[in-house]
Amino acid sequence: MNNFDIYNPTYIAFGKEQIERLPQFLTKNNAKKILLAYGGGSIKSNGIYDRVIASLKDFEVFEFSGIEANPQYSTLMKAVEMVKANSIDFILAVGGGSVIDGIKFVSGAAKYDGEPWDVLEKKLGCSFTEAVPFGTVLTLPATGSEANSGGVISRQETKEKLAMGGP
Repeated sequence: MNNFDIYNPTYIAFGKEQIERLPQFLTKNNAKKILLAYGGGSIKSNGIYDRVIASLKDFEVFEFSGIEANPQYSTLMKAVEMVKANSIDFILAVGGGSVIDGIKFVSGAAKYDGEPWDVLEKKLGCSFTEAVPFGTVLTLPATGSEANSGGVISRQETKEKLAMGGP
């Protein structure tokens, strides 16, 4: 066995009724304008959407839906534009690994002045050095995306799939 150290500054609130604690968490993070991001809409049929919206009643909420499995760069860039156009100061991803991966990208890309794809391609001198803070309401704990900095973004028009995070 090899020795190792791990530092993972992810805050996780686990258990029943944690959604009701969202306002407290958002206020602690000085959030006022929230981008609520999710996938295909299963959160509306399973009741999570209504619970989240009820918890966000004291915040200005902008919705972005349609983040697909293997999130597409073109979709995520629409979210980036929404964040910029509305001066969003916090992003809340509600869903599983693909939604979370997508929002990790959006949070950095929204503060980046260059072409965000260059960061994914790891071009020299290109990196996200700032990010819009984000949190998640995890609906599928299968990928571990909620507790790491990695993610995978796809670009259908060029048939590329690139990983972000890590060295």
